[in-house]
Amino acid sequence: MNTRRYHILFLCTGNSARSILGEAIANHLAPNARFIAYSAGSKPRGEVNPAALELLQRKGLPTQGLRSKSWDEFAAPGAPQLDFIITVCDQAAGEQCPYWPGQPMSAHWGMPDPAAVQGSPEEVRKAFEDTFVVLRRRIELLASLPLETLERMRLQQRMKDIGRD
Repeated sequence: MNTRRYHILFLCTGNSARSILGEAIANHLAPNARFIAYSAGSKPRGEVNPAALELLQRKGLPTQGLRSKSWDEFAAPGAPQLDFIITVCDQAAGEQCPYWPGQPMSAHWGMPDPAAVQGSPEEVRKAFEDTFVVLRRRIELLASLPLETLERMRLQQRMKDIGRD
């Protein structure tokens, strides 16, 4: 049995909500999915959205170590070699990314920003919950692929397709 661990980076502009949720979910699924997940932003907000932390705690996922950080950390010497890069917001998908050593596969899994929702606390909670459900399902789909045996171009296409479901 292959026990290789795959490094996956979730990118968003502010790295305070969607990408943080992706990192936490993928690391939570890691024993089965074999992911080591990270998140970053092109213009990090500098703090994790409190509603994202509250949701993760409510779901029983660890929040220790989650922080809003720049994608520059993952392009610097000594950074983990990435296998996958997933953009979760349209703005980050359109930005000029740094050079990623090792030519990781990338896909765009755009979704609305729950942090932008204006409304009652219940409406904000629902927006975060909806984002969590979509991200979890997409990460589970990625994890279900035979990563070791799929030809690179086919795997790249499957990753992109997951973001369209």
